[in-house]
Amino acid sequence: MSDTKEPTSKVALVTGASSGIGLGIAKALLNRGYGVVATSRHISHATALSASAKLALVDGDVGDVNTASRAVDTALSRFGKLDLLVNNAGIFIGRPFTDYTDDDYARLLSTNLAGFYHMTRAALRHMAPRASGHIVNIGASLASQPIAGIPSALPMLIKGGLEAASRSLAIEYAGRGIRVNTIAPGVIDTPMVPKDKQADFAGLSPANRLGTVDDIADAVLYLDGASFVSGEVLHLDGGAHAGKWS
Repeated sequence: MSDTKEPTSKVALVTGASSGIGLGIAKALLNRGYGVVATSRHISHATALSASAKLALVDGDVGDVNTASRAVDTALSRFGKLDLLVNNAGIFIGRPFTDYTDDDYARLLSTNLAGFYHMTRAALRHMAPRASGHIVNIGASLASQPIAGIPSALPMLIKGGLEAASRSLAIEYAGRGIRVNTIAPGVIDTPMVPKDKQADFAGLSPANRLGTVDDIADAVLYLDGASFVSGEVLHLDGGAHAGKWS
């Protein structure tokens, strides 16, 4: 693709954009006319995103600081700015706490925590001088509404931390025109949910259905247009976070 800057109204960087939720968010933003920088380990080999003048692809491990630098630099060289960062890349490892391994711990820290840190820091270094920007973190409903059948204390240690960091950053950067929010999904219908288990997972929400990738994408678009919303945790779980229903 050409390095020539493309005129566009807003520019977004989406991590973990080769499949599932990240792919859906990237597509929705492109459909709204955003310039999009999409990242994942091997996104240039993915075929789900059609070539477009408004799309730039960056291969790399989100846990590597160099990936964040290259992704933000790509937004600036290709589109001239960065308005929105969606920290979507993440992995889920659910085990009884004493069954977690040191490898599980290292993988979760790298993708879920270091990825957030590197990308957010790089984005804010560009957004703060412009006094404009928005960061959306993809958390998890389980951080506020644990489920007995899904032991997940280690990943929720990080996802819950993202909620706290979102509130802290929202206050820190409010005076500089930057908003920070979190979306906390319940179980979403992606390839990670086996077809033969969908009915069981649907029962984890009082709405008795799985969320969809479109639900998440719509929430990103809503938050990005809601200029007076910051420090918010938007739960997309059919009401599961509200309390006990069975």
